Amino acid sequence: MNIAVVGTGYVGLVSGTCFAETGNNVTCVDIDAKKVERMRNGEVPIFEPGLELLFERNTKQGRLTFTTDLKAAIDDAQIIFLALPTPPGEDGSADLSYILGVAKQLSVLITDYKVIVDKSTVPVGTAERVHAALAQNLDTDLFDVVSNPEFLREGVAVDDFMKPDRVVIGTKSEKAKQLMQQLYEPFVRQGNPIYFMDERSAEMTKYAANSYLAARISFMNEIANICEKAGANVDMVRIGMGSDNRIGKRFLFPGVGYGGSCFPKDVQALAKTAAEYDYDFKILNSVMDVNKIQKTVLAKKIKAFFGTDDLTGKKIAMWGLAFKPNTDDIREAPALYIIDELLEAGATVCAFDPEAMDNVKELYGDKITFASNQYEALEGADILTIVTEWSVFRTPDFKKVIGALKSNAIFDGRNLYDLEKMNKLGIHYVSIGRNPIEVEEFSA
Repeated sequence: MNIAVVGTGYVGLVSGTCFAETGNNVTCVDIDAKKVERMRNGEVPIFEPGLELLFERNTKQGRLTFTTDLKAAIDDAQIIFLALPTPPGEDGSADLSYILGVAKQLSVLITDYKVIVDKSTVPVGTAERVHAALAQNLDTDLFDVVSNPEFLREGVAVDDFMKPDRVVIGTKSEKAKQLMQQLYEPFVRQGNPIYFMDERSAEMTKYAANSYLAARISFMNEIANICEKAGANVDMVRIGMGSDNRIGKRFLFPGVGYGGSCFPKDVQALAKTAAEYDYDFKILNSVMDVNKIQKTVLAKKIKAFFGTDDLTGKKIAMWGLAFKPNTDDIREAPALYIIDELLEAGATVCAFDPEAMDNVKELYGDKITFASNQYEALEGADILTIVTEWSVFRTPDFKKVIGALKSNAIFDGRNLYDLEKMNKLGIHYVSIGRNPIEVEEFSA
């Protein structure tokens, strides 16, 4: 099939590359001429494990191409995917200006039947708004609008796309349904379902899924906070809960809050949608409140350790900046909130992350320093704080850590280490939802 993907952000580039991998001819469109030129030269503009190999193979074999010319991209395309940004507005609602703007452009470019697919995460009713924008200048027999939300997890997005748990497609058109079925059949050969439903239900499905997962995370963070006060161990609680097959094991790990491009934006947008229908979504509002507080809990623990809110003269080593491992995405990353709290308190911060440092440098400039490896970040530092659970941080050389830190204290926002081991090593160890290992002689 001939496919056009409008927008080469995270969703657009992964989708376009994976569609090309199954033999389709894909043209990706972007208004950023420099970015398009970089991709034409073989440069992948985002970090995502497994993507570079597929990108290189399909560009070399001519199935994946890039352009700034929307008309050239869509002329031969049977299906046009809209993978455009939907950033939250000031009131929390999703900004649809990019999607509707492209729809208006398409309304004067399309000359034969096309399926227009909303691939971006969009509020309920967006397909109807896109349909209306297209219909301003276009006969409705020449297009159908489909909702096809993505369920990609950063860090494993290629696997998620190539072997999806399910494909959700919202359309009332039999013609569009047949084309979408044909497109996705190679991805579900193992028997995973393609669910067809109406457009509004498909749009709601994406928001409902992400909001539920965010709610699980915030719930476990609340449980962790209670565990600390009650003297319970959240790890044991998590294991006991997760063994119940009605609950399951996933998304039960406490930490310093969720971040990224999806959960914060989608939870906020669903709460806003509820408000537009005069419904007070109390659970979601609480989820957002809990997450906001949780992002700064590690900074509060650090201040308590030093016995003061004034951290002037203290150097904090930080491992992890990305909102999760295996990505360079720092959107709504808890690390940024913790850095802000520490800088405001007068501390200096030296950070290391395997992939996200360049993105953080763009935000902070010389306000913080960056290390070339995780141990360099420890040099001259009073304490270590861990914010992202990269694999490289899971089994460090603790002799190096102990030798470098002035206060021999680790503040672990991801519960990477065993309490008994930290106790034997004599490390002052503070984590989330577990009793701290206190080493008095090292307290400040």
